[in-house]
Amino acid sequence: MDIQITLTENPSPKPQGPLGFGRLFTDHMFLMSYDEDNGWHDAHIEPKRPLKLDPAASVLHYAQAVFEGLKAFKGDDGRIRLFRPDRHAARFARSFQKLCIPYLPEGCFVAAVKRLVQVERDWVPSSEGAALYIRPLVIATEPFLGVRPSTKYAFLVICSPVGAYYARGFEPVRIWVETDEVRAVRGGTGAAKTAGNYAASLHAAKLAKERGYDQVLWTDAKAHEDIEEVGTMNVFAHVGDEVVTPPLRGAILPGVTRDSVIRLLRDEGRRVVERQLTISEVREAVA
Repeated sequence: MDIQITLTENPSPKPQGPLGFGRLFTDHMFLMSYDEDNGWHDAHIEPKRPLKLDPAASVLHYAQAVFEGLKAFKGDDGRIRLFRPDRHAARFARSFQKLCIPYLPEGCFVAAVKRLVQVERDWVPSSEGAALYIRPLVIATEPFLGVRPSTKYAFLVICSPVGAYYARGFEPVRIWVETDEVRAVRGGTGAAKTAGNYAASLHAAKLAKERGYDQVLWTDAKAHEDIEEVGTMNVFAHVGDEVVTPPLRGAILPGVTRDSVIRLLRDEGRRVVERQLTISEVREAVA
C-alpha cells in the first residue's frame, strides 16, 4: 500500500512528566477513505487536525464505527516493537463484518499502523510501564438519516504516549459485579469492538466509580450469574488446579491479551479451560 506522507512544520515538544492515559497525542495521523466507486483509497499521513464531518454523517446517529487499541513498546535495546498487530488486524476485520463495513485488507491495517509508528518513533516512551498507544478507527461518513449501512467511510489511526490506564497506576483493580445492567447479549455486537458497546457500559461504570470501584464485571443478561468480562479486559480465575476463562459465545470481546495469556499458560504446562464461570463458583473458591 502506497502511503503519502506530509510532516508537520511545527513539531510538538515531547512530554517529560507523567503521561496518564489518552490525553496526550502525537503530531500526525493516518487517513484513508472509502466510497463505492473507488473502494479504499487515498492512504496518507498528515499533521493531526480536527475532522470535517457533516452533521448528518451516519456515525453520529447510528454509531456505525469500529476501533482497535494496541501498543508499541521501546525495548532496552532501543528497538520499537508492536504487540501482535496481526491479531488486532484480524479482529478489526471481524468487527467490520458485524457492522456491515466494507472489507479492509488486514495488510492495509498493519501497514498503516507500522508506518505511522515509524513517523512517530520519537514519541514512543522508554519509561517502565509506558508505551505508545495506537488507536485505529473506522467511521461511517455518508450524510444521510436513513437506517442502513453507509456508502462512505474514513479509516484513521492516531497515537498517544501513555502510562497506566488507571489513576492508581499498576495496583490491582477494584471490581464491581454488575447484576442489573447489561453490556451485551449473545447474538448482538458484544464480540465486535464497536463504539456502541462502550456507550452502553458508561452508566454502570459511572455508578461503580461512585461506589469506589475501578471497573465493572459484566454478567450474563438472563440470570446475572455467569461471568462474561470486565469493561476493559477479559477475565481469568484460578480455580483448583486449573485456570478458567469464559468461552467466546458472541457476547464477549475476543481479547488479544486473552489469547496471549492462554498460549503462555499452556506453554508453561498450566491447565487452561474455556468454560462458563459463575459468580457463585468464584465466591466458593475464595472463601
